[in-house]
Amino acid sequence: MNSPRRAALLLLCLLSPLGQAGSQDMNVARQASAPTMRSAYDRSVMLSQQQTDLTLSDAVYLGLRNNRGIRSAYLQRVAQKFDLRVSEDTFNPKLLLSATSQANRGSNDGVRNTTLNPSSSLLGEYGTRLNLAWRQELNNANHAGYYRRDGLDLAIIQPLLKGAGWDVTTAPVRLARINEQAYRLNLKASVAQTITDIIGAYRELLRAQEQLAIVEDALKRANALLEVNKALIGAGRMAEFEIVQTEADIATQELGVEEARNQVDINRLSLLRLLALDLSTRVRASEGLQAARISIDQKEALRMAQVQQPAYLATLLGSQQADLNLVIAKDQSRWDVSLVAGANQVRNRYDNDGGSGSGRTWDSYAGVQVRIPIGDLSTRQAEVHARVDVENQELVQADARQALERSVNDVVRDLGTRWRQYEISQRAVELSKRKLDIEREKLSAGRSSNFQVLSYESDLRTSENARLNALIAYLNAQSQLDLTLGMTLETWDIALNDF
Repeated sequence: MNSPRRAALLLLCLLSPLGQAGSQDMNVARQASAPTMRSAYDRSVMLSQQQTDLTLSDAVYLGLRNNRGIRSAYLQRVAQKFDLRVSEDTFNPKLLLSATSQANRGSNDGVRNTTLNPSSSLLGEYGTRLNLAWRQELNNANHAGYYRRDGLDLAIIQPLLKGAGWDVTTAPVRLARINEQAYRLNLKASVAQTITDIIGAYRELLRAQEQLAIVEDALKRANALLEVNKALIGAGRMAEFEIVQTEADIATQELGVEEARNQVDINRLSLLRLLALDLSTRVRASEGLQAARISIDQKEALRMAQVQQPAYLATLLGSQQADLNLVIAKDQSRWDVSLVAGANQVRNRYDNDGGSGSGRTWDSYAGVQVRIPIGDLSTRQAEVHARVDVENQELVQADARQALERSVNDVVRDLGTRWRQYEISQRAVELSKRKLDIEREKLSAGRSSNFQVLSYESDLRTSENARLNALIAYLNAQSQLDLTLGMTLETWDIALNDF
């Protein structure tokens, strides 16, 4: 087999697998993943009903499926994964097919020219570059005759300073892999934050619903007190003007009911927006408000956060990124000195009025290539910035460690404080109920005033709202603890599916 055919066959063999790989990469790039809950999820959420009872698990499930922020983050991951694929493809052969065909007509002759010039290059992990090219040129003139030329070129370039060595050549690929780790951590943090926001919005809807129930119960008690007042007035045991106090309290409770209903709608719309659902959907938070005490050691929580929290881990990766950027920047400021060697072979064939014939020639070369920039400070600009960034990363990481420790201390302390407040508020509600019941009995016996009963009614409403707020605050503190420790996805058994 002659040399041109061998060269063409070599280029086509290299081209075939790379073309298939490129097609597969594009197919993968078009498919965005999505997070899922690993645990079996059998309950179907029928949002087409008149009003749907929505549990907290339902809300998290719908958020993973529909939330626009999460979907946008996964779309970004498609491009980020392809960026990594491009970087890792650096040391694979690169092929270029170039061809021209043209017809020229002049006053003396007409010429048809066809050129085919496939080329291939390969970069090694130590900076060595291999270039292989084959060129074929065909000329067919009406009068000048036929001329054909084809040849093979082979060149090897080995850098000695700029671009030389494994550390420098592989630095961009290693940097891309570290960036990929940072992207994954950012995705985890984004999903965890969104889930925490959804949980918070769901509990705000629960709070509004419970506050509505509290004011509705207060309105019922006020109406019952009004009936008692009328009976006492009818029996001559209460002055008629005292009923005005109860009627005023009823008006206040009716106003509170309207405000509570409005707050329910506001929080319902906030939740639906996070779930990316139609804002006209009628949903009701049906999760029971229950709490159990959680105890966690502060040192153990800090240790867990140091190995789990995505934002902190991404900060640690910044030091590795800065080191690699410095390697790349230092290399760019070096002189470009390279060893070059190559060989080429050319074969000619012609057929014209003067006769026909063919010939073959070859030559080789070896030498040194030098490029030295002089007086150009911009060649060191990137290195100066990179050195500053390396030193600055030490400050950034020290601050990140201290900030993480403070955040963990805050959430652990807040969790304990919220539980104690919840326990106190429970006792306050029980005492307020007993106090009100006793005062009602005294009113029926004529030993208390209407004003005193209404005052105790107000105390009961205040204590019930305080208990509700303390319970919601404690549950939110648990969610914030998971977020700070980087355990939100593990708590909800969520798989990122970021392959």
